[in-house]
Amino acid sequence: MSKINVADLVAIDMHVHIESDDHGHTDMPDDFREAAQAHFGAAHDPLGIEAVAAHYRERNMAAVVFTVDHEATTGHPPISNRYIAEEAAKHADVLIPFASIDPARGKAAITEARILVQDYGIKGFKFHPNLQSFFPNDRTAYPLYEEIQSLGVPALFHTGQSGIGAGMPGSGGIRLKYSNPMALDDVAVDFPELRIIMAHPSFPWQDEALAVAVRHNHVYIDLSGWSPKYFPANLVQYANTMLQDKVLFGSDFPLLPPDRWMADFAKLELREGPRQKIIKDNAVRLLGLDSGTTSS
Repeated sequence: MSKINVADLVAIDMHVHIESDDHGHTDMPDDFREAAQAHFGAAHDPLGIEAVAAHYRERNMAAVVFTVDHEATTGHPPISNRYIAEEAAKHADVLIPFASIDPARGKAAITEARILVQDYGIKGFKFHPNLQSFFPNDRTAYPLYEEIQSLGVPALFHTGQSGIGAGMPGSGGIRLKYSNPMALDDVAVDFPELRIIMAHPSFPWQDEALAVAVRHNHVYIDLSGWSPKYFPANLVQYANTMLQDKVLFGSDFPLLPPDRWMADFAKLELREGPRQKIIKDNAVRLLGLDSGTTSS
């Protein structure tokens, strides 16, 4: 089985959703999907592992892939993390699997996190505080963070506005208050070795996100979910200077295609050094791909 050849990659996309498994089970209820696609101006059938792998292989890119466990909030069972890990392993030349476990699952979440990393090759964990209805600095989540920190893999947190629920009555019950990046300041203080990725330009809390990332050694920002032409000026400034080693390319595919993101990113006024770091080099270092390959 082929493994990732870093030297041949154009880019590493840190934020890609798997929307369907091979039995047709999807990552969210139909009404949520329809609203999300309307918000992003997207229109496609839910994409699975095979389609996502083909999309990135054609572009000489690698992608971090995951689902979101929001069953406690929506009642919709998640796509299996083990399934994603097993299927991603068949496409190890382009796919890097992350898992999603709702902290509300308690001790079972801790046990499963350990199994997923040690036995299934999971490379990180995705949290969506809005969809999972928790503040990231809620102490009930801390035992899970402690386990993730000890396993030595990153934790990726949605921050800022969410397109999930947008336009639905009552926004589908999804509340923005959970995604203020300031809550991650507490997490970074309390777990100094945990590598934290704040997903998205964190509207309306962009300054807060920049402050948290500048302050902490192991806090990163991925740029997914927004076309770069809409990035706030302060985000571009920091990406070009103080945070050039801690900003990551992410698209939010399938809702936002990497082709559109890359085309708009090329128009930003960035120095070539920071640009290359954002597109690939920072992710290589963060994910431990420096040797040029992923582990099986």
